Amino acid sequence: MKKRSNYVANDTLQFSVFTESQCNEIHNATLEILESVGAIYHDEETIEILKKAGAYVDGNRVRFPAGLVEWAIRTSPSRVVLCDRNGSRTMFLEDHKTYFGPGPTNTYTLDPYTGEKRFPEISDCYRASKVIDALPNIDFQMDMGTPRDVPTEVSDVYLLEAMLTNSTKPIVHWGYTARNYQIMIDMCVAIAGSLQELQKNPFICLYSEPSSPFVNSPHAIQKAIFMARNNLPVIYTPAPSCGGTAPATLAGNVVVSNAECLAGLVVCQLVREGSPFIMGGVPSILDMKSMILSYGAPEFDLLHAGFTDMAHYYKIPMFSTAGCTDSKAVDQQAAIEATSSCLMAALSGANLIHDVGYMEYGATSSLDLLVMSDDIIGHVRRIVEGVKVDEDTLAVEVIKKVGPGNQFLTERHTFEHFKKETWRPAIINRQRFDHWVNDGRKPLGQVVNEKTRGIIENHEPEKLPADIQAKIKAIVSNTQ
Repeated sequence: MKKRSNYVANDTLQFSVFTESQCNEIHNATLEILESVGAIYHDEETIEILKKAGAYVDGNRVRFPAGLVEWAIRTSPSRVVLCDRNGSRTMFLEDHKTYFGPGPTNTYTLDPYTGEKRFPEISDCYRASKVIDALPNIDFQMDMGTPRDVPTEVSDVYLLEAMLTNSTKPIVHWGYTARNYQIMIDMCVAIAGSLQELQKNPFICLYSEPSSPFVNSPHAIQKAIFMARNNLPVIYTPAPSCGGTAPATLAGNVVVSNAECLAGLVVCQLVREGSPFIMGGVPSILDMKSMILSYGAPEFDLLHAGFTDMAHYYKIPMFSTAGCTDSKAVDQQAAIEATSSCLMAALSGANLIHDVGYMEYGATSSLDLLVMSDDIIGHVRRIVEGVKVDEDTLAVEVIKKVGPGNQFLTERHTFEHFKKETWRPAIINRQRFDHWVNDGRKPLGQVVNEKTRGIIENHEPEKLPADIQAKIKAIVSNTQ
């Protein structure tokens, strides 16, 4: 090995939207907004917690001293570890490590058999969980649609049962109320064995949403408080839109997003100092022509990457968004927008990246888009992995040995390295033309749909023991 001094290596691609000095500017702007504008809390307990901590309270309006906000940032853990259902620690939300998963609560879903856009049923979540379980680049579960065929007020509980029983992968979920959160934690404790075991190796993370700009409903903040009290990971995730619920400028949107996250963080840390907290959200633009919050705009990608820079600046794990589209079909537009967002999210180093498989600006879920995005994420991960440079990979001796006019195919160096260096797609077609013709000239959309249906019909996820399934079913039945 050659000796060298002052050698700097880039193991992966380097990317950021903001410099450290710009992050500092955004942080100071956020502190000014929290001190002078503050936030509204429609919850007396929260207001009392903040008042005792020295916040400035005027009715339900709370303004935050800068020192209180910065204390909360310092006390929040810099890493959150999520486990699979068996307790194996699989997702390390720290630094620039990235993990991808689908999204929740879609109003509609695209049926993979008929192509029909329809309301989801609980069976769709069972189906989605199986597909998620089978895809190697989808790291965690979300429900991909709120069902209409179970009681509305506990549909979140039914969805969790579907995910717990059809995949071992970690779960990121939501709930209507803190009461429902308790029911869902009881279900998870039935698997973990005790609350302490669940706290040590959590396989569920629940999220809550403030209402932009700067309004925290009773349920939103009570759910965050519940998770903090139970020392379990919570995401506080705003979704401000440029020109709608945030300024039209991207930097202004980041300030609003940041302030709303930190307003939730302060409460969680006051309830339990050091409780696991994940910041992030779904900031985007309000498209002034269609009046949608766009999931496919380039500004969407920039906002998430910039917001991720702020999370890294604070050393708090980041919840980001990618693999989604404004398209109404799994088409070329969907592929363009899903790829762009996945690449930007991975390059930015966001930790927990959700909404893969979202279509129609989040209104509709698609298992086909999820399956296609699994290959997109594999492609992106290879790019982000970068180029390893060392004595072996530079291959000087091999190049000398082969020399001009010869080939490297039969060299042992090739055999040892081609699998390590080269990503192999699952559905993207690299065949020669005649082979593609002989295989039926299938366009990518057809290949994707066939794979989706194949997983639904043939994949068998690891089942929970029958006694634990019975305990979970009993808990769900008692909610009615």
